Amino acid sequence: MTITQDELKLIATTIRCLSMDIVQKANSGHPGMPMGCADIAAVLWTKIMNYEGSDPLWPNRDRFILSAGHGSALLYTMLHLAGYNLTMDDLKNFRQIGSLTPGHPEFNHTPGVETTTGPLGQGFANGVGMAIASKLMASEFNSSENKIFDHFIYILAGDGCMMEGISSEAASLAGHMKLGNLICIYDSNRITIEGSTDLAFSEDIKKRFESQGWHVEEIDGHNFEEIENSIKKAQEVSDRPSLIIAKTTIAKGSSSMEGSEETHGAPLGADEIKKSKEILGWPADSSFYVPQEVYDIFNRVKAEKRSVYNAWKEKFNSSMTSQTFKDKWYSFFSKVDTNRLKELMPSFKTGEKIATRNASGKVIEVLYRELPNFLGGSADLAPSNKTFVKNVPESGHGKTGKIIHFGVREHAMAAIQNGLAYYGGFIPFSATFFVFMDYLRPAVRIAALSKLHCIYVFTHDSIFVGEDGPTHQPVEHLAAARAIPNLRVIRPCDAIETVEAWLCAIEHQGPTILALSRQNLPVIERNSSHEINLNKGAYIIYNCEDPDIIIFASGSEVSVSIEAAKLLQNQGIKARVVSFPCWELFDTQSDDYKKSILCQGTKKAVVEAGISMGWEKYAGNDAIFITMESFGQSGPAEAVAEFYGFTAEKIAQKIKDSLK
Repeated sequence: MTITQDELKLIATTIRCLSMDIVQKANSGHPGMPMGCADIAAVLWTKIMNYEGSDPLWPNRDRFILSAGHGSALLYTMLHLAGYNLTMDDLKNFRQIGSLTPGHPEFNHTPGVETTTGPLGQGFANGVGMAIASKLMASEFNSSENKIFDHFIYILAGDGCMMEGISSEAASLAGHMKLGNLICIYDSNRITIEGSTDLAFSEDIKKRFESQGWHVEEIDGHNFEEIENSIKKAQEVSDRPSLIIAKTTIAKGSSSMEGSEETHGAPLGADEIKKSKEILGWPADSSFYVPQEVYDIFNRVKAEKRSVYNAWKEKFNSSMTSQTFKDKWYSFFSKVDTNRLKELMPSFKTGEKIATRNASGKVIEVLYRELPNFLGGSADLAPSNKTFVKNVPESGHGKTGKIIHFGVREHAMAAIQNGLAYYGGFIPFSATFFVFMDYLRPAVRIAALSKLHCIYVFTHDSIFVGEDGPTHQPVEHLAAARAIPNLRVIRPCDAIETVEAWLCAIEHQGPTILALSRQNLPVIERNSSHEINLNKGAYIIYNCEDPDIIIFASGSEVSVSIEAAKLLQNQGIKARVVSFPCWELFDTQSDDYKKSILCQGTKKAVVEAGISMGWEKYAGNDAIFITMESFGQSGPAEAVAEFYGFTAEKIAQKIKDSLK
């Protein structure tokens, strides 16, 4: 399609002026980056990307990720012009409560927004995940006749994204896997909030990315021809991801503030905007003005892109006439039948001793066999996390596979996992030791905010890691994870609960943490399958009538609490044990069910090898807390348990003493 230089200039000027107005009306925001990237956006959205505004979830659309999420005014402007369901009134409500144009882009909130961004570098790693997903989808659904998945992932990143360590982690893996469908445009305006990047940033980004296996181009980010040619060249480089270093000027078009750090995160001011519009040849007193010619240009663009969209639909409909293709498509894009899946799960015998990480590994084998859209991997800990399955295609140098070797890159791993989930169709998991959640927590938080279907396999879940000592013994991590809204944290007590936990995680359309033991745990005796109520978050696992004490426990502390309850019973103290694997599930139950578990007026004890914070909500402030309020010790697991009082004898004694 022919778009003239004058038309591109008109679009870019429109973007600059709208961005100034959007931020000014909100009296907050970031005008500098949208103004500096206006020329790039004009080319991308008219001459490069394929999209369909009336169908924002079209599977074969090009994905655009604004990793520099503070520049959201740019994205919202483009979505409006490109025909997505975002009106001028939406632009005028920028950063207001309930609007479709929040301060930073939010997935599943604004039509056309592909990822939740703002924390810098996250979007870059999300793009790597999307590129992996796209390649895997192509391998599943493309044929010589019909290419159902044939598109690119475009990232717009800034200096801050490049400084964040996550971008280096993710770029390293992307280069290793040779993701030729990934193109990142680096808005190199050399300005941060504090001033010039020279204050803290002097590395050679070109050499860095080349050393990581990327194709790299350097261009003038305000030259339309260079922008277009560099992107088209990048599209032809099939064996490497591409980085386009676009030299730009922040707040390009501002009358007196071009290149100033003051334009990064504050409105330009009415006088400056008026002067800038005069220089740009814009009606000086206008506000939120878009010339009809710009809408006309985008109507031409939309018509051409709709023809591409319609041609794809014909290919897709043709493919769907094949029952094999149709069945596979629905296996990726329909809800999993967990009732059927449950019948295929491994079974475990009462009294058998098995670590919940090992039980999880047996479940993962079933999931890989039964769910074609299940995939994931570990941060170089698969043998310990029990996440590796034989005869499943693996990722590697220049190849993608459903077992992803993330390497020692926890933060990038979780953000790449988010990209897989954003892309759609896949159920991704990642794995590491629970203590290393600290390295990936920012990405877990974004997954919770975006309500992504991500599953985290966190093994070595407590001080019973033993000899590795306090650096590897999580104590505050359960509380920290439980503090994140929209995140389910499940700590199963045995192999049977582990199966149930996985089924809950597969069914739940949001993120779930599975906190799993390194040490063997007994499969607990149950009178009937109806007593396995993990999906209720908490249930009575060892009962007695009219208890003197109710013990709340999770994970590895449940079986030892049952042994303690038996000791108490021999001493005339009636104790009930409640397995409490998931607070978040329990909070969704009926009031009657909660009352049946909490038994107001009955004394409670909490037994958990983590800090007590939060348990008072369920057990009350006067509960007996047998928890960890310090870091652990290095020693054999049994010795650590004895030292901190997590034996049946010591638990029973503390409860007995507290009831006197």
